[in-house]
Amino acid sequence: MARDYYEVLGVDRSASADEIKRAYRRLTKKYHPDRNPNDASAEQRFKEVQQAYEILGDEQKRVQYDQFGDAGVGRWETDPGGQRVYSWGGTSQIPVDDLQDLFSAFGGGASVFGDLLGRTGRGARRRRRPRREPTRGQDVERTANLSFDQAVHGTTVEVDVTRDGRTRQTLRVKIPPGVEHGQRIRIKGGGRAGHNGGPAGDFYLNCSIRPHPYFRREGLDVYLETPISITEAALGTSVDIPTLTGTVQLKIPEGTAGGSKLRLRGRGIRDAAGNTGDQIVVVRVVPPKSLSQEQRQLLERLGEALTDDPRAQVQWKADR
Repeated sequence: MARDYYEVLGVDRSASADEIKRAYRRLTKKYHPDRNPNDASAEQRFKEVQQAYEILGDEQKRVQYDQFGDAGVGRWETDPGGQRVYSWGGTSQIPVDDLQDLFSAFGGGASVFGDLLGRTGRGARRRRRPRREPTRGQDVERTANLSFDQAVHGTTVEVDVTRDGRTRQTLRVKIPPGVEHGQRIRIKGGGRAGHNGGPAGDFYLNCSIRPHPYFRREGLDVYLETPISITEAALGTSVDIPTLTGTVQLKIPEGTAGGSKLRLRGRGIRDAAGNTGDQIVVVRVVPPKSLSQEQRQLLERLGEALTDDPRAQVQWKADR
């Protein structure tokens, strides 16, 4: 048996329209699926609140519900045999020819019966309802947690939304290549349905990008740190470097200092507009952690043979 709609919203039958609306807003916020993921009981309560407000939030439907209960706010359907029936309460229905007897049993007047028949176009003048202005639906916002590679190359994600306040719908959102952390993707009309003929709201997907183990992004440029030894820094070398599209060989010039930035043009991120950044390789010179006696002597002799002062141009030395 369906629950009493006033009981669902937690209001008295004498509650004003404003009190009903406040109760509806409070309960939808409390039981919204986004705040209660994987909670079947909360989802059921959310649907009950939506159904109750659909009736009690409408002045005419509320009058008919107060007089006839669920029978006053039913709907027309066609049964498997093709007969037009009036259904209410989830399990009850009656053929159209017996509808007048039903409402006579409740003590209902011809005006109610005529209004219900008027919805089917079978004569009987409908009572004029007050005109309501079209209202735009609410925007819906979600967050997509993307990997670094998904953000670079683009992907498609599926997001569940409740567009009509009751039924969940899955949206497939295309993430263009090159999106940045915090970027919003808009789907026009993908939000909540409008009211009284108003347009639907928009859907916004916020992109949250997880860090990469070794790449770092600045705009469309990608930074990578690579360690080299002191002999490689002094004599120069070639090293294999990972890029977004595969491994390339990078030449390290002789005499490369720690902190030097070597540029691989066109190896950065390519966005949806066709703009492409570079990959910047930051050199880190790594000295040996331990030296044998022979290695130490070799380095000492090298140090004595070198005449360049690495601190010759520093400002603090000139000021002394």
